Amino acid sequence: MLLQIKNISKEFPGVKALDDVSLDVQGGSIHSLMGENGAGKSTLMKCLFGIYSADSGEFVLEGKRVSFPNAREAMLNGVSMVHQELNQVHTRSVMENIWLGRFPGRFAVVNHAKMHRDTQAIFAELGISIDPRAIISSLSVSQRQMVEIAKAVSHNSKIIVFDEPTSSLTQDEVDHLFEIIFNLRDKGCGIIYISHRMNEILKISDDVSVMRDGKLVGTEPAANLTTERIITMMVGRELDNVYPPKDNVPGAAALSVEGLSAMYRNLNDVSFELRKGEILGIAGLVGAGRTELLEALFGLSTVKSGKIIKDDKIQKNKNSRRSKRNGFAMLTEERRATGIFGILSVRENVTVANIKSYRRGPYISSKKMQKDTDWAITALRVKTPGQETKINSLSGGNQQKVIFGRWLLTQPDILLLDEPTRGIDVGAKYEIYQLMIDLAKEGKSIIMVSSELPELLGVCDRILVMSGGRLSGELEARNTTQEEIMALAAKNA
Repeated sequence: MLLQIKNISKEFPGVKALDDVSLDVQGGSIHSLMGENGAGKSTLMKCLFGIYSADSGEFVLEGKRVSFPNAREAMLNGVSMVHQELNQVHTRSVMENIWLGRFPGRFAVVNHAKMHRDTQAIFAELGISIDPRAIISSLSVSQRQMVEIAKAVSHNSKIIVFDEPTSSLTQDEVDHLFEIIFNLRDKGCGIIYISHRMNEILKISDDVSVMRDGKLVGTEPAANLTTERIITMMVGRELDNVYPPKDNVPGAAALSVEGLSAMYRNLNDVSFELRKGEILGIAGLVGAGRTELLEALFGLSTVKSGKIIKDDKIQKNKNSRRSKRNGFAMLTEERRATGIFGILSVRENVTVANIKSYRRGPYISSKKMQKDTDWAITALRVKTPGQETKINSLSGGNQQKVIFGRWLLTQPDILLLDEPTRGIDVGAKYEIYQLMIDLAKEGKSIIMVSSELPELLGVCDRILVMSGGRLSGELEARNTTQEEIMALAAKNA
C-alpha cells in the first residue's frame, strides 16, 4: 500500500472538520474523493500536505509514518498537491513559479538557461504548449492550472493530489489532463482526485471514497457505482432532480447592448438584449470573450465602442463603483483572487460592498451589519461556525454563497455571474440554481457564464454563444443541444 490514512481528526473553532477518517491509496491507481462542500475533503488533503496539522491519527507513506510541518517538506518527500484555488506569484515567470525555492545554480547565482531547459523538458513530457518565460499573470486560468500540474510533476512525486483540477478547463483540456493523469498512474503514482463532476469520477477512477460532515461514508470500486448512488452517499438523501423547475417568466427588455467592444481585450461588436426575469447563459471555449463581456459590462475593462442601455438610459459603467450605483453586480470567476477578502471575517465579506448603508454619521452600525449577515447566512444556508469566522476557512461553496449574499445586499437589477458554481458540489449547486431562479421570479435579470453545457441548458432561458471575441449565435435553451452549442463555439475559434 502506497499511502495509508489512519483515523485522522481535525477540529477548528466551532466545527469538527474531520472525524476519524481512514482510507488507503494504492500505487498505480486513481482514488477519487467526493463529498459536499464542507465535507472535509480538502481539509484531509491539507493535513496530508502539511498545510494543517491533524489533531489525531497518522499518515503512513510507503510503510513509514510521516508528518510534514509544511508543504515544502511534503513535496520534498514525494507528496504534491494541485490546488483548486491557484496560489502563484503573478509577477514572476512560468519557470520561476515551477522551480520556486529550488532554483538551479551555484553561489546564489541562478542558472536561468538550465531552468528553461528543465521546464521545457517537463512541458514536452506533458504535452503543454506554454512559454516558460511568460509572466504568470498573462496566462489564462486554464494555462495557470497546467503550470501547477507541471510543478507537481517536477517533484517526481509518489502521491499527487488534484483538487478540482478541471473546474477551469475546456473539454479538450480536460481530455489532455486525463492523459497526463493516466500516464502518471501507469508510472506507479498514487493519484488522489477531488471533483464534483460525476461523469469524470466514473470515467477515470479505480476507487471512490465519499465523505459527509467530516466523516468517511464509504469506499467502493468505481465500477460498482452510479451517479445516483454517489449522490445519495454524498448528501444522505435522494436528489431527484439536478436542476430546479424553471418557473421564472421573462418579461420586457431590461438591458440592451449595442456593438460593444473593449479596448485591449478580446471583445468585438457584441449586441444582445436581456429581459427582466431572465437567466441568459453565455457559452464558448476558453478565450472566446465570455469573461471579457462581463468585465466590460461591469466597468472592469475600458469600453472602446458601443452602448449599454438599461431601462432606456445609456449607462456609463466606467468602474465597478459606478456599475454598482447603476444596479449591476458581478461575481468573478476566481473567488480567491478577485472575490473574497481571505483574511477578513464572514461578516466583513458580506457587508463590504454595502458599507455606506451602515454609516451613522462618523460611526458604522455594527447591529445592522450583524442583522444583514444573519440574513445572508440563513437565506443562503452558509455553513459557518459564526459571523466572525475567517472566510478562507470555509469551503469553496460556502465562500461563493457569502459573495452572493454580499451582492444581493446591494439590491442589484442585473447580476453578472462568471462560473458561479465552479468547484461546488451537487447539493450546493442546486441551492444556487434555485436562488438564481427565485431572483429571476422577483424580476432580477441574470447573465451567467458557464463552461458546463448541461448547466446552461438546465438553468438558462436563452444561451448566447461566443467565439473569437464575437457573438456566433443565440439559442433558446429548451430547443437546443450541447452539439449545437459546441458547433457555434468552434465557428470562429
